[in-house]
Amino acid sequence: MSRLPSGILTRNDTTSEGFVSMFSVTDAKTTFLVTDKAAAKVKELIEAEGNPELSLRVAVRPGGCSGLSYEMFFDADIAEDDQRVEYAGVTVVIDPASGEHLGGAQLDYKDGLNESGFSINNPNAQRSCGCGQSFS
Repeated sequence: MSRLPSGILTRNDTTSEGFVSMFSVTDAKTTFLVTDKAAAKVKELIEAEGNPELSLRVAVRPGGCSGLSYEMFFDADIAEDDQRVEYAGVTVVIDPASGEHLGGAQLDYKDGLNESGFSINNPNAQRSCGCGQSFS
């Protein structure tokens, strides 16, 4: 796969075997995915903030009904050991401790009558609470 400065892999990188892969987070054991809808919504929100240097930080913190909860916010302070990925003009940042819980997870955005907002589909979650914001 081709690497960009700062260890960023892009969405349409081609492997040596000729396969086109979804983007992957560098130094992670598995991939954290972002759907097109989620990337578009994050980009829209960052543009509304008026600071193009912002990245979306996705983190896992202790708390919530099931023991761990997701946290997402815009961040301009990126640590050297943060895992970063650029997708559709949006940089997603994950700290190393959160990366252990987010490998293989997917960030999505829905804008419908029954469901609206961001959601994380995480295959590492053994159980989750009814609100969908915490897991274990």
